[in-house]
Amino acid sequence: MACISCGSEKRAEFGAEMNIHFPGIKGLNKPAVWVFPKLMVCFGCGQALLKIPGTQLRQLEDCIAA
Repeated sequence: MACISCGSEKRAEFGAEMNIHFPGIKGLNKPAVWVFPKLMVCFGCGQALLKIPGTQLRQLEDCIAA
């Protein structure tokens, strides 16, 4: 599958870890969410795509709704 940004076929998947913080002053009172997604990285343009796993996605949604 080609890159949606530049059309390059030079892409690879990598494991990653991210610590997502909530924005603004109110975000300081909310716990950060650790996410361990797979990244699809394009070597043509540098674009990276990721999919946040369901459990962490629900954590993010719950904190935004609160």
